[in-house]
Amino acid sequence: MTAAARKITRDDLMPDAEFAKVRRERRAGLLPMKRLRRIDLGPFCSFYFECYETMLFQIQEMLLIEKGGEAQIADELAAYNPMIPQGSELVATIMFEIEDEVRRAAVLARLGGVEDRLFVQVGADKVYGVPEGDIERTRDDGKTSSVHFLHFPLTSAQIAVFRDPATQVMVGCDHEHYGHLAALSPANRAELARDFA
Repeated sequence: MTAAARKITRDDLMPDAEFAKVRRERRAGLLPMKRLRRIDLGPFCSFYFECYETMLFQIQEMLLIEKGGEAQIADELAAYNPMIPQGSELVATIMFEIEDEVRRAAVLARLGGVEDRLFVQVGADKVYGVPEGDIERTRDDGKTSSVHFLHFPLTSAQIAVFRDPATQVMVGCDHEHYGHLAALSPANRAELARDFA
């Protein structure tokens, strides 16, 4: 990945009318990649590993849906550019997806601090997520948010191990109320390895 593909600029964006014409085709084109970038963890949690392409589509979607025009662009770039991996990290949107409102509230109430217990395990090393920005995702009452934005910084040695097909790579959570591990397939790993310089 080139350094230019690590940041979206105003010049990368299409006018809303043009994007509307190719939106369905672009979404369909992204689906195979997005499937490889989604890792389900336990019954409720999914890691959605982000990249330049997913964030570009997200910005275009927000601009089209919210119709904020030129005034909205700077805010969208500021919000989504930090979610593009910068060569020595993986970046994920973590979602706890529970349709039933009552059950969702009960589960999230028990998961305070979960954002500090999510990790990528590369061989024997656990790389814990670092929350994006300084937004507190767990409230004073102990209830966590259903969405978290995390960076997983890897050393060059960990990246080399990540690329070694003989080594197991997993995502996991070691929160006392949500202990789960999920192994990445070779296809998942090949896709995510594109995020490294």
